[in-house]
Amino acid sequence: MSETQCPCGQGTYAQCCQPLHLGQAKALTATQLMRSRYSAFAQHEMDYIQKTTAVGQQSALDMVAIANWSKSNQWLKLEIVQSNEKLDKTHAQVEFKAHYHDGQQAQEHHEISHFVKHHELWYFLDPTTDLHMTLKQPCICGSGKKFKQCCAQYL
Repeated sequence: MSETQCPCGQGTYAQCCQPLHLGQAKALTATQLMRSRYSAFAQHEMDYIQKTTAVGQQSALDMVAIANWSKSNQWLKLEIVQSNEKLDKTHAQVEFKAHYHDGQQAQEHHEISHFVKHHELWYFLDPTTDLHMTLKQPCICGSGKKFKQCCAQYL
């Protein structure tokens, strides 16, 4: 019996992203989190998508729309263009191309994503959530810093 290839392209699903999706392991880098989130879209692991988004943004996610997008596409491959794991002590950046087929034609989603590390866990900073934040409010990542002094510059 052949093992299923991980959607992120880094080995078998059982040894690559599945342990992260099941909560048996944690992403050690922002790049690993990016790969596991791509795989979560391909595997329709919406709970993982939500829980790996910055804590203060999770309730603002349109999970129905995200799930519909996940399920309506065939996920072809992930290409990491470049990554910078140390923008500062807690932030990282990953540029990627997610290749998928939307039922009509092949598509490519090219993005430069930002991530924040809080309590030894990496989280995705979602630029699409509309939280109506002020710069003086506590940061969405839970760091205790003001938003303007933490994640604001990456959103």
